[in-house]
Amino acid sequence: MTKTFRMDEAQPRLLDETGQGIVGAPLDRPEGPKKVSGRAAYAADGLPENAAHGVLVRATIPQGRVTRIDESSVSEVAGLLGVFHGPKMTRNPAQGMAGAAPVQPGNEVHYHGQPIALVVAESFEAARDAAQRLVVSYDADADVITDPSRSETHEQDDPETAGDFEAAFAASEVTLDRTYTTAPHAAAAMEPHAAVAEWEGDALTLRGALQMLRFNKKELADSLGIDPEQVRILSPYIGGGFGSKLGIGPEAVAAALAARELGRPVRVVMSRQTVFDTVLRRTETSQRLRLGADKDGRLRALSHDDLVSNIRDEGFAEPVSQASQFLYGAEGLSFTQTLARVCRTPTGSVRAPGEAVGMLALEQAMDELAEELGICPVELRLKNLPDKNPMTDQPFSATRLADCLREGAEQFGWAGRKPMGERREGDWYVGMGVASAARSNMLIKSAARVRLTGDGAVVETDMTDIGTGSYAILGQITAEMLGLPVAKVEVRLGDTSFPGASGSGGSFGASSAGSATFLAAKAIRETLAERMGCSLSELTLQNGIARGGNREMPLSELVDEELVEEASVEAGDTADSHFSAGFGAHFAEVAVHVYTGEVRVRRMLGVMAMGRILNEKTARSQALGGMIWGLGSALTEKLTHDPRTGHLATRDLANYHVPAHADVPGDLKVVFLEERDDMANPIQTKGIGELGISGAGAAILNAVRNACGARVYDMPATPDRVIAAMDAAGF
Repeated sequence: MTKTFRMDEAQPRLLDETGQGIVGAPLDRPEGPKKVSGRAAYAADGLPENAAHGVLVRATIPQGRVTRIDESSVSEVAGLLGVFHGPKMTRNPAQGMAGAAPVQPGNEVHYHGQPIALVVAESFEAARDAAQRLVVSYDADADVITDPSRSETHEQDDPETAGDFEAAFAASEVTLDRTYTTAPHAAAAMEPHAAVAEWEGDALTLRGALQMLRFNKKELADSLGIDPEQVRILSPYIGGGFGSKLGIGPEAVAAALAARELGRPVRVVMSRQTVFDTVLRRTETSQRLRLGADKDGRLRALSHDDLVSNIRDEGFAEPVSQASQFLYGAEGLSFTQTLARVCRTPTGSVRAPGEAVGMLALEQAMDELAEELGICPVELRLKNLPDKNPMTDQPFSATRLADCLREGAEQFGWAGRKPMGERREGDWYVGMGVASAARSNMLIKSAARVRLTGDGAVVETDMTDIGTGSYAILGQITAEMLGLPVAKVEVRLGDTSFPGASGSGGSFGASSAGSATFLAAKAIRETLAERMGCSLSELTLQNGIARGGNREMPLSELVDEELVEEASVEAGDTADSHFSAGFGAHFAEVAVHVYTGEVRVRRMLGVMAMGRILNEKTARSQALGGMIWGLGSALTEKLTHDPRTGHLATRDLANYHVPAHADVPGDLKVVFLEERDDMANPIQTKGIGELGISGAGAAILNAVRNACGARVYDMPATPDRVIAAMDAAGF
């Protein structure tokens, strides 16, 4: 029976009392040897016997309708097994079979590159050949809008407000009104999206690259018109996701449909170009920041309005002003979002949706205001930190942002920062920049099962590991709670036959799945305390030895048969009474070339308070990865669309420039401040991965301004834009 726990009150810090020192330690990831040796099986690895190969066919118009798919155009391709499309699905016409199983419901096309059919053949090469040859007829719309600024279909939300912004802005002694734009971004995970579908009777097993299996199982069942209990998804190893693998994708649905019709396994793997064309992107943004302050630097008014995009009928809109609504206090706050409907690849969650791009603008605006006021940018931020969420009036459950700013300034040598343009080394201007970091924290319903034998323990949950360290931290929590060496704990993940977890997304995975694992292990501790004849508070479990009630006994003797407990955790009253968020501060030093405008990041420091750190090594890796992504958002990353068709021109990693080793400074450092968030979850943790990106790019761009006077309002700050901004500033 599952024991369900609601987070209704502050939690005791049991992990501070267990005394093993396993939680928090910088331990290696247990699956690491498998990954570096090629033995870790990803979605497309290890084909079942008799598997066929599928390749997606994608639309070549930006908007309209498919009027005909001519299967006869590929009937001569050797090894062809079927052409699957909706609303009708057909195999090779020579086989004379047809049935109802849409790969893409209906015949409407919403964007260039939309999957509209699947070709399946005996070999990948044959399937690819047929997919390229397949003749598709369209009724293309004449009036196509691919540019959000030109869209006539704008959906504007009512402003979210606190206080009277207009009055506070008008009464401010110093005001700032700026517009910043950010380019669209791709998740660009290392592992392409892939699925292998295999049916046994009415039961489907899908090996997929998916982040949130508890939800994906229901999504896939709904797409196939079957009961979720007929679906099993396996995703033990995932080569990155960053939001792009949150929901069920066309590769999984298409593979399952084709496999059911053909009566044999089908594998569908997207090419890198298909991933870029098809998979959800981060929206471009246009952001207007209006700040008003008194001359002493006290903010009186803050408004953050944004324009984002998506295709018709899609509900997602990037929460651009999410951090702006709680990071700084002011008398008048106002936030308005406008959603433009365009014919481009749909938009969705990409790492740190909202903060990643919203803080690029907010934190530059704060620096511009500091410049107008003649106040140190660190001091301006410190002056305006609230003790509660300004929009909801909830007190923060835990915040050390002021400490992060002060500690970062001290460690980075902020006191040695020169006035704008005054530090030059040969042909390079050199400058420093700062930005706050903030990311809201969540607890998502999650379950886990823990088994304890005399020799060790097993953790079972459908939680995923997208390269973030789930295998490591769940093993550490279990080992800490049950007094075992971490090598004695086996962690089994990525299988929907296990208890349903939160999945990996929103930086809530470790806290949610970790709390469920903690609670299941805690229930086992209660049984062990009963057997020892002591209270739970008296029990200690260390190095395989149980102590309590004036007794000492090896676990191997105390546990004569397997002890099994399953626990579930979910948000409760504390989510309403308190606001939980991770906070930090980024510092950057850059060099800008006098003649070319090239920006080189010399060093970066992130000082972060993220609740309890479960594994110092994996946490550091996540924070560094976020900071590097922030560098890319600021300087290199940009999806470019053909304005006529919405077709992506930057469709691979040769043209979409993620930061390479040469772009990333060797002096890249993260410092974690000790923190516990008793209101967040039973293990006092907060999200990590997305906090690292939030604000990081702004620190770099603020450093560029300090170095050479260039303020780039259209990001990324490529050399041509930096040169133009330097000219405008008189440098």
